[in-house]
Amino acid sequence: MSPEIPDRLFELSSNSGTNLQNQIQEMLVRTILDGQIAPGTAMPSGRKLADQLKVARNTVVLVYQRLVDEGFLVARERSGYFVSEDILRDRVMNSPSDARGFGAIDWTQKLRFTPTRQRNLNKPADWSSYQYPFIYGQIDPHLFPVNEWRECCRDAATVGAIQQWSTDRIDQDDPELIEQIQTRILPRRGVWAQADEILVTLGAQQALFLIADLLLDQHKTVAIEDPGYPDARNIFLSRTAKLKPIPVDNEGLIPSTDLNGCECLYLTPSHQFPTTVTLSRSRREQLLLSAKEQQFVIIEDDYESEHNFHGNPIPALKSLDKDGVVIYIGSLSKTLAPGLRVGFMTGPKDFIREARVLRRLMSRHPPANNQLIVAQFLKRGYHDALIRRLSHSLSDRWHTLRTAITTYLPDWRISPSTGGSSFWLQSPSGVDVDDLQKKCQSKSLLFESGEVFFHRPPSSCAYLRLGFSSIPVDKIEPGVRQIASIVNSDSSHQPKAS
Repeated sequence: MSPEIPDRLFELSSNSGTNLQNQIQEMLVRTILDGQIAPGTAMPSGRKLADQLKVARNTVVLVYQRLVDEGFLVARERSGYFVSEDILRDRVMNSPSDARGFGAIDWTQKLRFTPTRQRNLNKPADWSSYQYPFIYGQIDPHLFPVNEWRECCRDAATVGAIQQWSTDRIDQDDPELIEQIQTRILPRRGVWAQADEILVTLGAQQALFLIADLLLDQHKTVAIEDPGYPDARNIFLSRTAKLKPIPVDNEGLIPSTDLNGCECLYLTPSHQFPTTVTLSRSRREQLLLSAKEQQFVIIEDDYESEHNFHGNPIPALKSLDKDGVVIYIGSLSKTLAPGLRVGFMTGPKDFIREARVLRRLMSRHPPANNQLIVAQFLKRGYHDALIRRLSHSLSDRWHTLRTAITTYLPDWRISPSTGGSSFWLQSPSGVDVDDLQKKCQSKSLLFESGEVFFHRPPSSCAYLRLGFSSIPVDKIEPGVRQIASIVNSDSSHQPKAS
C-alpha cells in the first residue's frame, strides 16, 4: 500500500503570474523531482486534490494527464494515478550536505584578478517599487510593444521556424538579422557595411569584451572618457592597468597629445556616458585624423543615438571613417529591451572574422531563436514604430525633467544635452551628493551618484545622474521637488563657511 502524501506538499502561490494548470504542474513536478513523493506512490484523487487546492476537478485531471504524457505519472485502470517508478532512476540521490565542498582551494591565490573589487554601477533589485525611480538603463514596461513581440514569438515557434533556429550554427548569425542590421539599423546612423563586417553579440558589453580580448594586453594603453562608462573601464582593466583618462567638456572628449601611444580610444560620441554631451563635428574629424596618424583604433559605442530631441541627429563617427580606424558598437537595449541582450558590432572584415572565432570560443553565437524573433520584429517595421513612440514619450519626459530642474534646483548646473534618457547635474558647493543619495533613497527616491563614473573617485562627489526612461512623466516634477526639499533642509548639507 502506498504511503499517505502530506497535504502540506500541495499549496498554490497567490502571487504567481501563471495559469492554474501550469502552477499545479510545476508544483507536482517539483515535489516529484525533489524526492518528496517516492516512486510508485499513489497520487491523491482528482477530486481530493481539487478540493484541497480549491480549483475545478477537471483542472487537476488535465494536469495529471499531462504528467502521464511526460512520464512523471502512470495511470492504472480503476486505481488512479501513481508516480512513475522510472522518473528518478537516472538521478544521483544525495543530500545537499553530502555535496558541500570544504574549501581545499584558496581561491584568492588562484584568481588572476577579482572583479568584485571593481567599482560598478549598482541599483536596488526592487527599483521599480520606489515611488521616484530616477534610474538609468531600464524601460517603461507600458511602452513595450507586447502584441507585436508576441506575434513574432509565435511565428518563431512554428515547426519550420524551430527547425531553422534549433540547429547548431557553430559561429554563424541569423542571415535575416544581419540583413536587417545592414539595411535598417546602420543606415539610420549613416553607416554602410557588408554582411561579413557585422557580428551579432550578447549586448554591447560582449562586443567590448571581444574587442578588449583581441586588442589589449598588459603592455598596451587604452584611452577612455573621464567621466565615462564604468563597465567599459572595468572590461579594459581586466586586460591592462594602463588606462588613460581623457577629460570631457561641453563638446565631448577633448583631443590632445595624450592619445599618442594608445592602442585604442573608447568613445560614446552621440550622447556621452554619463554627461550626455554630443561630440562636435570638428572634434570627430580631429580624432579620426589622429587615429590614422597615430595608428590607434577608435571604439565607438553609439548608444542612445535614436533619442535626439533638439535639432537633427549627428551621424555616427563611423559614417565619417574613410580609413577603417573605427569599430562601431550598437545595441537594441535602449530601444527594445535590455533583458534581450542583443547587440552588434561592425568593423573591418579581417577584425570581424577574428572576433567571430573568439565569440565561438565564448558562447558560439547568441541564441538563434532570439535572433530570428528580432529579425522579424525589424522586418515588419515594429522597431521603427517603437523608436517613434519612444522618442515622443522620452521627449515629454526630457522637457518635463529639465523644467523641473531649472525650477526647483536653479543653482545646479545641467550638462548640455540634446537627447538621451538622463541628465547629468553638478551640485552647488556645499552639497554632499552621496549623503543626498542616501537621504533620497530613504524617501523612496532613487538616483545615481556620479562618483562611480570617474576613473579616480573624487574625495567629495558633486555630480549625479537623473534617468527618466522608466519613471512616469507625472512623477517627475514631484520627484525633483522632493530632491530640492531634502537639499534645502538643514540636515542635507553642511552649513556654508562664513
